[in-house]
Amino acid sequence: MAELSIIWKDKMENVDKLKMNAPVYYAVDFEIKREVKFPLYGYITLKGAEANYRVKISAIEPYESREGILKKTTRNLKSLLKIETVQDISAIPLSEFKKEDGGYLKRVTKFSYGILEEQKEFEIKKFRDMTDDEKEIYEIIKSEYDIELPFSLIEKIVKVKKEMGLKKRDTKKLISKVVEIYRRRMVDPYEAVGIVAAQSIGEPGTQMTLRTFHYAGVAEMNVTLGLPRLIEIVDARREPSTPMMEIYLREDIKNDEDMVKEVAKKIESTEIIDVADVITSVADMAIIIQPDPKKMKKRGVKKEDIIESLAKLKAQKLVVEDEGDRIKVKLPEPSYKKLYLLGEGIKSLTLRGVRGIKRAIVRKSRDNTEWVIYTQGSNLADVLEIDEVDGKRTRTNNILEIADVLGIEAARNAIIEEALNTLQQQGLNVDIRHIMLVADTMTYNGIVEAIGRHGIAGQKESVLARAAFEITSKHLLTAGVLGEEDQLKGVAENIIVGQPVTLGTGAVTLIYKPKKKR
Repeated sequence: MAELSIIWKDKMENVDKLKMNAPVYYAVDFEIKREVKFPLYGYITLKGAEANYRVKISAIEPYESREGILKKTTRNLKSLLKIETVQDISAIPLSEFKKEDGGYLKRVTKFSYGILEEQKEFEIKKFRDMTDDEKEIYEIIKSEYDIELPFSLIEKIVKVKKEMGLKKRDTKKLISKVVEIYRRRMVDPYEAVGIVAAQSIGEPGTQMTLRTFHYAGVAEMNVTLGLPRLIEIVDARREPSTPMMEIYLREDIKNDEDMVKEVAKKIESTEIIDVADVITSVADMAIIIQPDPKKMKKRGVKKEDIIESLAKLKAQKLVVEDEGDRIKVKLPEPSYKKLYLLGEGIKSLTLRGVRGIKRAIVRKSRDNTEWVIYTQGSNLADVLEIDEVDGKRTRTNNILEIADVLGIEAARNAIIEEALNTLQQQGLNVDIRHIMLVADTMTYNGIVEAIGRHGIAGQKESVLARAAFEITSKHLLTAGVLGEEDQLKGVAENIIVGQPVTLGTGAVTLIYKPKKKR
């Protein structure tokens, strides 16, 4: 039997309050628009990907303010749910719920693990239709090996066949070898892939250096590599210690050095302090800006640009005087403190360029075929808006910025590429599938999460697993106060209590069923 229920997204702090106060009335920002039978069961999801808590609801009333109620939010409250109990559940994917009329959900409790006859026809998930050659290879694999290879492998087989001019017999040998390797690399059921990935990345990680290196061919620019960079990636740092960009340009200008230098000037952020001396004159109660003609010419800035930029300081009605070779800025009312703050504000005023990019250096690309702009600092969103920039090839090492601008799939690919490159630059060979697993774990919720106590490790369902990672006493105390239960389903918690881990052979329970005596 499937069970009718409601499901909503909530915060962990609200769930904790419900646990500690149940039974309690809970005010929510949605309405129940049809008659229901009580008790009704509701499911709470913390991140929208899976249901984490099951609540028993004994009554639903229209919202009215009263004492002793808990609130989901502070506005648009519509209903009062009387919640009797709150139960932790192993996270149930939302794919196990089906939408019913009236905003209700039906939880599917009976599953069919076999493949229905009419579903046997495999449909490849692809971005285009298959060519005749691809269809031919697909049919051979399907009929002779009864296996479904990824579309990317079929593409590669066709490419190799064309490049090497393989005949039908040789093509079949190639397919046979690909299928053999593919089957050999498939993961066994109940394999501890997380542990294997951790070992495979952790062991080579002990051989990594702790140094910062010059960036490929660019002596003026440093970039963090080795172990510090790997830690930055898995910690999902908001800002890398050495943010940088590799900006590629359009086909028509990528080989014109002068044009590329002009684009670099447009990108490089120029502040007043970069082209002028800013002096605080206490005697005159004014800020003196002394432009440097050589620096201004190099950066393509004029004195009028400096005067215009002073208009950005709208908080104060400044008196700006152009005295030929210098600019004097006065406050309407004398004040030592305000004068000092004004001087600091003027130094950091941006005259031109992209905010956040301190330097832009023009160098030949790694394959020496075109001019590329390397930057110190990163601002992907603003750089992609520049007409001359080729957005498809331009890249940054700031993964969270990629997630904000291009989405979570792009961030996942960036994690894989950055981690793989960091390891390979140290001469360490790690299978890409281990890094893919790390990237998937960090991004499957739709946001980039750190692998640590502030991210994935701190959100584990198991109390003992959380306590084993960091801050043991805090986790155990909180679990005791909230009355949490540990189902002992993971690796760490089973090792702690001294029982077999539910992986590999430990995941299978054998039951002897004797023959009945007649």
